[in-house]
Amino acid sequence: MVSAKREMAVYCFDTLLAHYDNTNQLPPPDFEDGQHPLFVTWKKVVNGGEPRLRGCIGTLEARALISGFRDYALTSALRDRRFSPIQAKELPQLQCTVSILTDYETATDYLDWEVGKHGIIIEFIDPDNNTRRNATYLPEVAEHEGWTQLVAIDSLMRKSGYNGAITESLRKSIQLTRYQSSAITMHYGEYVAYVKNTRGTVPTIIGVKLTI
Repeated sequence: MVSAKREMAVYCFDTLLAHYDNTNQLPPPDFEDGQHPLFVTWKKVVNGGEPRLRGCIGTLEARALISGFRDYALTSALRDRRFSPIQAKELPQLQCTVSILTDYETATDYLDWEVGKHGIIIEFIDPDNNTRRNATYLPEVAEHEGWTQLVAIDSLMRKSGYNGAITESLRKSIQLTRYQSSAITMHYGEYVAYVKNTRGTVPTIIGVKLTI
């Protein structure tokens, strides 16, 4: 089974810095390519507090890891509609989590999954307009929020864009796919240390002062 590696998070930071420095030159990725579903999550840590989400976007379909991490590092940082784009000055406060999704399984019902172990994908028909809705939470979300399965399901239905009444019959109509993931998180300070140790340089952006 493929595992997330710190070099993947390094590549995401490299990609974001290259964007801010307006260069297309990226250090070569130090991990093997392959075809897997993946996500990139950015969080911001302020004054040692709880990390706050700043962007999370990925794909549930298999995608080449190198191009996938390059694309979603930028998409999640700059084009997550829930948040303003991450600015270069925020870099020292950022942490990056890369997730590779594995072990997709069709659940028997909307409660056939475990908090802390499974990510979930739900699909259902909106009874108000007969449109198909879907959404996903990565495995760590429900556990981090302290949610029960039921609370997570209802929250995910809202995330899908459904604003109507949530009934038990509607929950029972959900088609749920569960999955697991391999994930690794790296803070900007760890990224700087990695670059110093492996490349003998310090990350910089022209015109931006970066202090950890």
